Amino acid sequence: MTYDAIVLAGGAAKRLGGADKPGLSVGGRPLLDRVLDACADAHRTVVVAGRRPTARPVQWAREDPPRGGPLAALDAGLRHTTAPLVLVLSADLPFLDRDTVAAVLRTLDAPEHRTRDGALLRDPDGRDQPLVAAYRAEPLRREIALLATEHGSVNGLPLRSLTAELDLTPVTAAAPLASFDCDTWDDLAAARARIREHGTVLEQWITAVKNELGIDVAVDTKTLLDLARDAAHGVARPAAPLTTFLVGYAAAQAEANGADPAHAVAEASRKAAELALRWAAEGEAAGTAGPEATGPEATGSG
Repeated sequence: MTYDAIVLAGGAAKRLGGADKPGLSVGGRPLLDRVLDACADAHRTVVVAGRRPTARPVQWAREDPPRGGPLAALDAGLRHTTAPLVLVLSADLPFLDRDTVAAVLRTLDAPEHRTRDGALLRDPDGRDQPLVAAYRAEPLRREIALLATEHGSVNGLPLRSLTAELDLTPVTAAAPLASFDCDTWDDLAAARARIREHGTVLEQWITAVKNELGIDVAVDTKTLLDLARDAAHGVARPAAPLTTFLVGYAAAQAEANGADPAHAVAEASRKAAELALRWAAEGEAAGTAGPEATGPEATGSG
């Protein structure tokens, strides 16, 4: 579905002592960049905040006066959007992912919800999150205009004064941490610890590396780890990282020649893995298999 995204990134961060919250890093990446990655397929992305470097191009907006609250910020961002659906996110969600964003958007496209004004994420504690939500632009503009007429301005008004007037569908997050936000230093420390948990660290690291290198390719982690294992055990330990580098290089060349990126990686991995197994078989036949052999090539020293 075509949608525009509005990211609210201009709060005062009082519980962080006024720190630049969107610029704080989790997993080596600023919080704002992590949120921008979750809505990478937006037709237009508007960030309501002061300008700053970002991982991808965005349009900037600012409420007048600055720091007029989330509703005023939403109003300022909405003025720069044209899509019929508007995704609204806060900039402090380190674990928000593309799957969660897609789930919220898909909810509004379901036949039973097409007359609803929006869909918002419901966290594991049963609380609705209006800043992880997709709204139909027309009722959003209408209700903001009515609030502005009634109160003279939307500055300082709570966001619930808007959401209370909208017909919204809650969406239960498949990823329990999708709505986790960093409001305090303790929250930030918890996010930095959670991102290194054994069950998710590889996925988080691969995503971080892809963003750092500006690439977007499906990574078959199991295949590459199996390849590294075969190279390390069948040849020598340093062969593992060097082989995976060469696989990536070969895949990039294949992609440049028109191959599908994921297929190119899989094919290069298959060829290298088969070579490592042949190498290991020869070593076993000679009684000098890979890392059990002596000498600097087995340890990476020398």
